Amino acid sequence: MIRVLVTGAGGQVGRELLLAFNSTSELFDVVGLTSADLDVGDRTLVQSAIEGLRPDVVVNSAAMTAVDQCELEPDRAFRINALAVRNLVEACDRYGSQLVQISTDYVFDGETSVPYVEWDRTNPQSVYGRSKLGGERELRPSDLCVRTAWVVGRFGSNMAKTVMRLGSGTGALRFVTDQIGSPTVASDLARAIVELVLSRSRGVFHLTSSGSGSWFDFAQLVVTAMGEDRSRVLPILTQDLPAERRASRPKYSVLDNVAWRLSGFEALPQWSDAVPRLIRELAEGGL
Repeated sequence: MIRVLVTGAGGQVGRELLLAFNSTSELFDVVGLTSADLDVGDRTLVQSAIEGLRPDVVVNSAAMTAVDQCELEPDRAFRINALAVRNLVEACDRYGSQLVQISTDYVFDGETSVPYVEWDRTNPQSVYGRSKLGGERELRPSDLCVRTAWVVGRFGSNMAKTVMRLGSGTGALRFVTDQIGSPTVASDLARAIVELVLSRSRGVFHLTSSGSGSWFDFAQLVVTAMGEDRSRVLPILTQDLPAERRASRPKYSVLDNVAWRLSGFEALPQWSDAVPRLIRELAEGGL
């Protein structure tokens, strides 16, 4: 049995990780700690938790992901997204655990037109991106870093639920055409992370759904999957967004899953197939 600790287990990725690891319960002994259970920014609490559980693998899905709020609270962002990884690495090093850190496309600047590979130069343009890159830099060669992007899922707040809520009303929906990425369903991401843990992988892996599109494309697909009129979704540019969106968003943040593909794993589903599946699940289960 591989003992796994999932931190941030109350979030949308954390909850999917618990389900994915428990679906192969004959292989894993899984413990989940929410951010309320364990403040990963507290060195003493992290040491105590790792000492008590002695996990083989720690999957850290705890993060401050509100990118605009990170601009207002940079110290909090670096505490949760960077210093916390230092705390976890120190404890994992002491007790022989591997750390799996979940990172983001925001470590890149988005000033390109071709997908980023794992070995491309990072250049974050926001506090969120810089803090997540800080977390990456705390990792050891034996650890695993999973960069993902545009995550949507059954749990927590995310863009799929936002579009569904807006789509169930009346009037126009306005979404940008000049931000391009790969919408990634959290359950698919979680299952892929389980595969990496089973294969004892290390280093940096990009893990996103296959294909790419804009938030405008995404919103049109969600509205269509709801059975609504996609013509209600209107295109706008990033410059047309409200001023309170303080953080810089990468214009092009498609991640090429090169390390995953060359390691022999099967590509994650196309986002244009995965997102409608998610919408059906949300419609059946409620938001």
